[in-house]
Amino acid sequence: MKVHHLNCGTMDSPGAPTICHVLLLETDAGLVLVDTGFGLLDCADPRRIGPSRRVIRPRFLVSETAAKQVEALGFARSDVRHLIATHFDVDHVGGLADFPDAQVHVTAAEAFGATRPPTRMEKFRFRPSQWAHGPHLVEHEPTGEKWRGFAAAKELDSIAPGIVLVSLPGHTRGHACVAVDAGHRWVLHCGDAFYYEGTLDGRSTVPWGLKYSEMLVAYDRKAVRDNHSRLAELYAHRDPKLLVVSAHDPRLFADAVATSV
Repeated sequence: MKVHHLNCGTMDSPGAPTICHVLLLETDAGLVLVDTGFGLLDCADPRRIGPSRRVIRPRFLVSETAAKQVEALGFARSDVRHLIATHFDVDHVGGLADFPDAQVHVTAAEAFGATRPPTRMEKFRFRPSQWAHGPHLVEHEPTGEKWRGFAAAKELDSIAPGIVLVSLPGHTRGHACVAVDAGHRWVLHCGDAFYYEGTLDGRSTVPWGLKYSEMLVAYDRKAVRDNHSRLAELYAHRDPKLLVVSAHDPRLFADAVATSV
């Protein structure tokens, strides 16, 4: 399948620039988005995402929304049949309402934490206004299968072959990565399992503000650190058939765009 790398939300985050790295997949069954970044309604009313906007400081550019970028590529919004959410934080699902007829795929644990928030932290971090239009949620339990050493994974055959949902909780209750077979390589979209490449390579700099905020908002800090170790081991192999990206590192995004086919 063809994979487009889109930036659907530039943010002037404390200590470092960040983006919202979104994947647009062209499949035989229609278009699929992995995350959405910020949406048109967020741009029209930034208050919609709550107080976090004062920290992550999105620019809210309409031209960066997935809706406008899908149209700029010559598609209609209705061509997007499926949305896969790594998790339900505001900078990942703000565009759900721009594709009201698409099915929204998410882990069952994430759907529970976001739509029926059982903890005070989850009540604060998630914004129900972003799914107030009543999207069709498809909940998944990624268990029983393995993918590249990850014990809990599920191939999403109901969408298209070559899309795998990999459970990696820690950042949120039901956070997941999404692996996509782009033909010449696999793309592993890690969502917020890590923020900047330095977390994995141990050499390049991770701005202190991102390090602090990553642990501040973590649902399970130990799980986040464990995920870092597992991903760093995978990253160290430098497999040319595997591209590892995060949702927010602008350099990894630029490399992905430059090397996409």
